[in-house]
Amino acid sequence: MANSVKVAAVQAAPVAFDLEKSIERITKFTSEAKASGADLVIFPEGFLSAYPWRYAFDATIGAREPRGRKWYAKYYESAISLSSPEFDTVRAIAEKNDVFLSIGIIEKDGATLYCTSVLIGKNGKLLSSHRKLIPTAAERLVWGRGAGDGLKVVDTEIGKVGGLICWENYMPAARMALYQQGIEIYIAPNADDLPSWVASMQHIAKEGRCFVISCNQFCRVSDFPSDYPPFTPEHHDRQADGSQWAPDSILSHGGSCIVGPLGTFLADPVWDEEAIVYAELKHEELVESRMDFDSVGSYARPDIFTLTVNTRPAVNVLLE
Repeated sequence: MANSVKVAAVQAAPVAFDLEKSIERITKFTSEAKASGADLVIFPEGFLSAYPWRYAFDATIGAREPRGRKWYAKYYESAISLSSPEFDTVRAIAEKNDVFLSIGIIEKDGATLYCTSVLIGKNGKLLSSHRKLIPTAAERLVWGRGAGDGLKVVDTEIGKVGGLICWENYMPAARMALYQQGIEIYIAPNADDLPSWVASMQHIAKEGRCFVISCNQFCRVSDFPSDYPPFTPEHHDRQADGSQWAPDSILSHGGSCIVGPLGTFLADPVWDEEAIVYAELKHEELVESRMDFDSVGSYARPDIFTLTVNTRPAVNVLLE
């Protein structure tokens, strides 16, 4: 790892269901973070171009409604392919600003959507692509499942970089797969704004003796189209107090933070505002933290415990 790395976690929302305008948001925030000296800029889960808050596309057990299919088609069209001109534009943003970019995207591959996190190098090259291993709850209807080939830590000039998406971080074996690769900068794009999530980020940092960057959206109803079904008056969805949604109603309160390898905050959680959260990561803190605990060193006990990871891609159709 470099002696010192400045990281920036962008706590903001995309323009939901609008890929072009969401990419413009990436351009804006990346340029701002670069001007503040960031080496690594991180965007939340599903930033391109929507985390579909409060909506399962009108699907229930045993039934699917036509309106939901139409909105799913809109969602599919606003997703991004890794082989598309739009993704070339995203890669060019990293290259133009001379930064590493980590972005949560809704990836389309064939007919399937995936919740994916990508890492792009300063030269615009795609360094890694990780698909969420198991979507949470109703997400499973919308997104496919990832495979072990995405459990990858990339050795870069700023350090060994990897991470997991949202509630994957509650999978001990998935975390261990990253620890085994010597992860130093652990990125956790997510959609969880509960206070208990922050405690998990501190635990992972201390367990893995690594830097953890938790990046969540600050998102309002107004970030979605005006006819997005959950927030229209005729829909049954309501806020926790029973009231209808208003344009300024908050969907995600944020809570983005940056944690050092002893579990202490380098940047405290930020709530209820759009912000870029910065911190300076110092290599010496990694070394110091591992003096008394190293999850793949003195504490690993390979004579007792082993972890085997299937890193083959999950390809359904092979053309020979």
